[in-house]
Amino acid sequence: MSRDVSSLIKPATIAVIGASAKKRAQGNAVIDNLLSRECESRIIPVHRSAETIQGLVTVPAIEDLPDNVDLAIASVPAAAAFETALALESRGVKSAIFFASGFSQEDADTFRSLATESTMNIQGPNCMGLINLNDGLFLYPATTSSKIRAGRVAFIAQSGSAAITLMNSAEFGISKIITVGSEFQLTAADYMNWLATDDDTAAIGIVLEAIKDADAFARAARRVFETGKSLVVLKVGNSAIGSAATLAHTGSMTSDADTYRLFFEANGIATVADYDELNAALEILSRHGQRENRGRLAIVGISGGQTALACDVAVTAGVELAHFSDAVVRHIGEVSPGTLAQNPIDFGSVTDEAARDIAGSIKAILNDDGIDMLAVIQDCQAGLHEKSLESYSTPIDAYCRSARDASKPIIAISATSEEIHPDIRLKFESHGIPIVSGLREGIVGAGTISRPRPRARAETAETPEMLERKTRILSLIHGELKNGRSQLTSESCLEILAAYGIPTSSSLVVANAAEAAERIADIEFPLAVKVASRHIAHRSELGGVMLGVRDMDELSTALSRIAENVAAAAPNAKIDGYELQREVRGDLEAVAGFVASPPFGVKVMVGTGGTLVELIDDLAMGLAPLTVADAQALIASTKLGKRMNGYRNLIAQTDTRPLAELVSNLSLLARDLGDLITSCDLNPVMIHAGSGEVAIVDVLMTLK
Repeated sequence: MSRDVSSLIKPATIAVIGASAKKRAQGNAVIDNLLSRECESRIIPVHRSAETIQGLVTVPAIEDLPDNVDLAIASVPAAAAFETALALESRGVKSAIFFASGFSQEDADTFRSLATESTMNIQGPNCMGLINLNDGLFLYPATTSSKIRAGRVAFIAQSGSAAITLMNSAEFGISKIITVGSEFQLTAADYMNWLATDDDTAAIGIVLEAIKDADAFARAARRVFETGKSLVVLKVGNSAIGSAATLAHTGSMTSDADTYRLFFEANGIATVADYDELNAALEILSRHGQRENRGRLAIVGISGGQTALACDVAVTAGVELAHFSDAVVRHIGEVSPGTLAQNPIDFGSVTDEAARDIAGSIKAILNDDGIDMLAVIQDCQAGLHEKSLESYSTPIDAYCRSARDASKPIIAISATSEEIHPDIRLKFESHGIPIVSGLREGIVGAGTISRPRPRARAETAETPEMLERKTRILSLIHGELKNGRSQLTSESCLEILAAYGIPTSSSLVVANAAEAAERIADIEFPLAVKVASRHIAHRSELGGVMLGVRDMDELSTALSRIAENVAAAAPNAKIDGYELQREVRGDLEAVAGFVASPPFGVKVMVGTGGTLVELIDDLAMGLAPLTVADAQALIASTKLGKRMNGYRNLIAQTDTRPLAELVSNLSLLARDLGDLITSCDLNPVMIHAGSGEVAIVDVLMTLK
């Protein structure tokens, strides 16, 4: 349930704890910021001895505050945060901002526990407060940039330095700047929900280090979109390796960055890679907003080299370049003869300016149903010579005329990151055309206009049979956990897979050659023989697998050789037995698996498998659960999928549905058991050419 943060963003009464009567402190900086902007809120400093601070009448203690204080600014050390919060809550204060950092583990745990249970809203700690520019409320403990001005863009950051960077660099107007810090209680999602209904905000930019409650964040994003606002996220810390990536192949080939990417894609949330891209995106979104379309981009300019480079950038940035229809090609050929009349258009190739109709060409482009937006590539640097500025005025005027009746976004992009000439900025912006510096920044920013429809999550109602199955399997898993196992036995893995309709090759586990001789009638030669050990994950790497075993003599030899290999390679590993499996061969080898990825759920993967799985690095991923159609789309995006489609006739065209059904069923298993089975690796999954029939040869499941 989202908290109402109105008392934080629009407080009528503000108490300040931590302002000094003799020296400058963070509390004094907040008071300075409020008084210098003629804040209409009542400000009450709390000080045990001073009667006034900065001309404001004080109260001696939190207990002496009047009723119905909306917000307390708590500029206190980390060690005093808990007692301060407790006193504020007891007095009935609605909200509090804590700037403190440097908590000991004990102090952090105590304060976090209070914040979690408190009815009082708590922002921070380790934050820089917030700024409500629309109402002149600078609840900020430092000097602010003189550059910032009120506007339509809201900004949420877990990092105070990110807020400072934006204030010092943004060319657009800002409605709110909110630094959430360590999020002991309030999170970005709480503010997103509030901003979704803020009339002063059109676009929201967020700098994230982590998401603590994925469901709350997704709900807040949907709320933002439902109210017609735009949202773009900069996720920092993408190089960290996912903590759940442990033993399984599929786990070691993925990371937290993959999980966040999947989460943002599934929820239709646009992302950028750095501050410059974030600034460009917000500049564009504050004017054009986001739309549900493919984001097909047309590019025009007066330099063939620059427009060609812009296309290169679009390809690397994943922005789709539009294809001009025949009607557009014919029209441009008529109104701007001499151009190639294809994307991108170089108007500079028309030497006779009288014969060049830039506005007419752009109108034809934007009327094409296959084009969603247009980027104008134009040198706009502040250092332009007066003669260059004069020569560029003709195409710039034409671009501006084009915007008058345009029903689709037009974005102006200066080719380098240099500051933009103020006259050119004024001309573009006065015609509703956002202008940004830098090709990549501008192209990526344009790409954020397109908002894919959030993926509908596959959900199935649990039947009594499904609940009974889950109960039985949970009992099995808890039994193995009690035995101290970090991996499930082969028998347990196969039982779990079978319960979810996932086909496996028949197998059994024996303790030694004598038991193998007694039970060989239960399975057919030829066999694959594998060591069974709770201490060994990848058996083939230690010589723990023998293939093509055709009779009892070869089986006896295989068991002896495996025992010798394991003793030499892993002398401390306990051999629990030997797995005898009916050998299965296929025309292709796939890998499928999952890894728990809290707080987002479980990440499911499929791709090319076998012993070179990491080297080939051919995986597609999605968040569980997945439909069969979802799984087929993942398979189609891989090299494995291309091979199954008959690539160069290497194998017969092969039906992907059996593998997709396996992946979909595996995703249901992951959804149900991902809190206990932290990773699962099915490798290889044998695929028969043509029919696509699948069988699992090896399975590894690791426990929490």
